[in-house]
Amino acid sequence: MQGLMMDTPLLITEIMRFALQNQADVAVVSVTADEPRHRSTYGEIFRRAAQLANALHGAGIRAGDRVGTLAWNDHRHLELYFAVSCMGAVLHTINPRLFPEQVQFIINDAADRLLFIDPTLLPLLGALEGKLPTVERTIALTSEAALPPEARGRVTSYETFIGPHPATFDWPELDERTASGLCYTSGTTGHPKGVLYSHRSTVLHAYAGCMPDVLGLSGNDCVLAVVPMFHVNAWGLPYNAPIAGSRLVLPGPKMADPATLADLIESEGVTMAAGVPTVWTGLLAYLEQTGRKLPTLKRTVVGGSAVPLRMIREFDEKHGITVLQGWGMTEMSPLGTVCSIKPSLAALPADELYRLRAKQGRAVFGVQMKIVDDDGRELPRDGKAAGELKVKGPWISKGYYGIGATPAHDAEGWFATGDIGSIDPNGYLQITDRAKDVIKSGGEWVSSVDLENCACGHPDVLMAAAIGVRHPKWEERPLLLIVPRQGRTPARDSVLAHLASHFAKWQLPDDVLLVDAIPLTATGKINKLSLRERYRDHLMQQPAG
Repeated sequence: MQGLMMDTPLLITEIMRFALQNQADVAVVSVTADEPRHRSTYGEIFRRAAQLANALHGAGIRAGDRVGTLAWNDHRHLELYFAVSCMGAVLHTINPRLFPEQVQFIINDAADRLLFIDPTLLPLLGALEGKLPTVERTIALTSEAALPPEARGRVTSYETFIGPHPATFDWPELDERTASGLCYTSGTTGHPKGVLYSHRSTVLHAYAGCMPDVLGLSGNDCVLAVVPMFHVNAWGLPYNAPIAGSRLVLPGPKMADPATLADLIESEGVTMAAGVPTVWTGLLAYLEQTGRKLPTLKRTVVGGSAVPLRMIREFDEKHGITVLQGWGMTEMSPLGTVCSIKPSLAALPADELYRLRAKQGRAVFGVQMKIVDDDGRELPRDGKAAGELKVKGPWISKGYYGIGATPAHDAEGWFATGDIGSIDPNGYLQITDRAKDVIKSGGEWVSSVDLENCACGHPDVLMAAAIGVRHPKWEERPLLLIVPRQGRTPARDSVLAHLASHFAKWQLPDDVLLVDAIPLTATGKINKLSLRERYRDHLMQQPAG
C-alpha cells in the first residue's frame, strides 16, 4: 500500500517562489566592483532573475545547456543561481583562482555556451582568448556605465543584457532529477572533475542545512557568506537563506579583506558567518591589531580544512563567538557533518568542549558514513580505530560529469572520500588526514592535521603546515612550516617543546622552518602538494642514525 500524498517535484524553483511570496522584503547586501554597498531584496533579486531567464532564452540557451560564471559573491551571481537552474539549464560556477590552463580545461570540458564574468576578472580572458571554442558570448557582471573601456565592444554588460526583458518568466515544471549545477573539484592531482548536482539533491541539501543542529538559520539571522559562490554553491547558503528568510550579505571581491568583513559584520548586524579557516585567521589577527569587537556575530561556520583549537578558543574567549566546524566535499554538495554539541555533552569542562568542537562533528541527517580498513571492512565507532571514510546519501555524487563512476564508487553505493578518520561512540567524526597527506614514518602514521592544530596553539604561531618529506632511514618524516604572528619570532626549540607535551617523541617533526607565507590552493586550503615538491629533500642530508 502506498500513501496518498501529492508527488510534487523538489525544485529550486520552489525556493524562489516561496521566497517571493514570504520573504520578498528581506534584504540582500552586496559588495560589487561598481557599488561598494549595493542594497536589494529577495523580491527584486527574483524579479531580475526572471529578466535574466528571458535574456538567456533569447540568447538561445535551452534545457541542459551549461552557463559558466567567473564571479564573486554578489546579487548578480545570486540572480544567475536561480535563473539558469530554474529555466532548466545548468549553472557552472568556475573558480577564478585556478590556473588559466585549469579554467580553460573546465570551460571546454563543460562546453559552456555563455560566460558571465566579474569585471575585476576580465584580464583572465586575455589568457584564454581563442581557446574557448564553445563560448558564444561573454557578459560582464556590471552596468554599462561601469564597463571597463578596454572591454567595450568585446563583452556585453549584464544590465544591458537583461534590461529590455520583462520581470516575469514562465518557469517550466522540471523533473526533480534535472541537472541544476556543475562544480569542478580543485584538481590538485590530475584534471579537475565535474560534479553535477540535481534540483532534488540541492533542495534536500538546503532543507538539511537549515536544521537547528546544522546551520540553524532563521528569519532572525543575518548571514555573511564569505565562502565563495564558485566553491560548492557557497555551502548551500544561497538556498538556505531564502528558505529561512535570513538577510544575506555578500562580500564580493572583498571576501579576503578583514577590514571589509569587520565593517560588514558591524554595520549589517551579521549574526552568522561562513568561510574557510584562512579567512578567519586573517580576521582574528585584524581584530587583535585594531581592538575591534563584533558584538552581533554569534556563530561562525568554518570548513574546508581542519579548524585549529586556538581559533575556536580565541573566537569564544575574546569575542563570545561559537565556532561550528563542518566537513564535506564538492562531491557531497558539500555538507557531511557539523560539530554541534549534544545536550548530554554540554556540561563537559570547557577544555573538553573545545577539544570536542575541534572534531568535524556529527553526520547531518541524509548522510550515512563509515570508516573501513584496507580490506574494506567497517571499523568500530570507538574513537580509536582509524580508517578511510566512506559516505553515501541523496546529495552525494554517484559519478563525475563526462566520466561516470570511478574506483572511489563501490558496488554498494558508497563513495570513498580519501579522508582518514575515526568516529567516536557519540557519532563525532574526527578527520586525522587526507589519505594523500598522512605522514608515513617507519610504517607508523603521523597526523599532519594534529601537528598543525597543536602548533597553532603556540602563542607565537599564526599558521602551520605539516608535511611528510623523504628521510634516508625512515622513508618519510614530518617537517613543520610555520608563519609567525606579527612581531613574534618563535624559536624552533620552543615550538618543539610545545608539541612534545602532546605527541610521542617519534611523532615530533624533525625540523621546524619559519616562512613568510604558506601557499594555499584555489579554495583556500594549504597546498601541501606544492610544499612537498619544494621541501621533499630537506631532510635527506641528515645522518641516517
